[in-house]
Amino acid sequence: MSNGSPAKLVVVTPVYEDVEASSRLFAELRAAQGAGVFVVAVDDGSVRQPVGTEGLEAAGVSGVVVKLRRNVGHQRAIAIGLGYVAEQLPDAERIVVMDSDGEDLPQTIDQLAAPLVADDVDIVVAQRRSRVETLRFRAFYVVYKWLFKLLSGRTISFGNFMAMKPAALRRLTAMQELWIHVAGCVLTSKLRVATCPLDRGPRYAGQSKMNFVGLALHGFRGLMVFAEDVLVRVGIACTLVAALSIAGSAAAIVLKVLGFATPGWFSVALGILLLVFLQTGALTLMTLMLTGVVRGGSVARIEYRDFIETVLHAGPERSR
Repeated sequence: MSNGSPAKLVVVTPVYEDVEASSRLFAELRAAQGAGVFVVAVDDGSVRQPVGTEGLEAAGVSGVVVKLRRNVGHQRAIAIGLGYVAEQLPDAERIVVMDSDGEDLPQTIDQLAAPLVADDVDIVVAQRRSRVETLRFRAFYVVYKWLFKLLSGRTISFGNFMAMKPAALRRLTAMQELWIHVAGCVLTSKLRVATCPLDRGPRYAGQSKMNFVGLALHGFRGLMVFAEDVLVRVGIACTLVAALSIAGSAAAIVLKVLGFATPGWFSVALGILLLVFLQTGALTLMTLMLTGVVRGGSVARIEYRDFIETVLHAGPERSR
């Protein structure tokens, strides 16, 4: 609980080796939201540019810098920040998750959070109207969304920029999926989600720390949240291919008996179809076994406190 008045708006933002951009974000949050904003900046194990409270104090913003023992990635950093808010700031009226590089604009927070006044909305996610990104990234994102839809049966069209009610925060922080992929966790949470079309801004400073390999890994982690659905779909596809190979083998045998097969064609076709059947059959059995492991496996609860080295306070003193 806070010692002063409850924070109306709490902003959770991960920061990694980006003091300049995060300091500008704090200043723009102060300009856009006034003194009612409380910032939880999660320093994701920065070494070259560790984040302190100087940026918050210079901007006149109350908040904390949660310094992690090691780099855990921006998804886990967000999970740690949300865990901190759920436990230490339970009176927050609205919680916003945003990146610290400027691509999520502080000026759009009010527009993003506006649908939360409705009783049938638990969380609002930002859908990008325009993007300031390379052609390769856009092409990869289109392919990623198509594969995600094909393998999981769900559509993902948003990232980390979102606003939520306290009840939604408590639900998300109780889910282990939050530590894997934030957007995927929102999709599987059964929360009532509203979308808000927003423009994406340019970076404040520096270069993005996310490379192509990191983007691909981020996409795969999104699919991991729906591992059971993905395995079932892969198993069904393998079963269909195996059934088609059996039908093809039967057709080849019929053609051979009727004398329509040319010399050598029958043995080659039957051999290929037999290999396809054996491989897809084995893959089907593997996916069924993995589905059982995913369904019955127990997941150890992750404690956000285990990753925190220290918490630095800026502005009015608040309890941890």
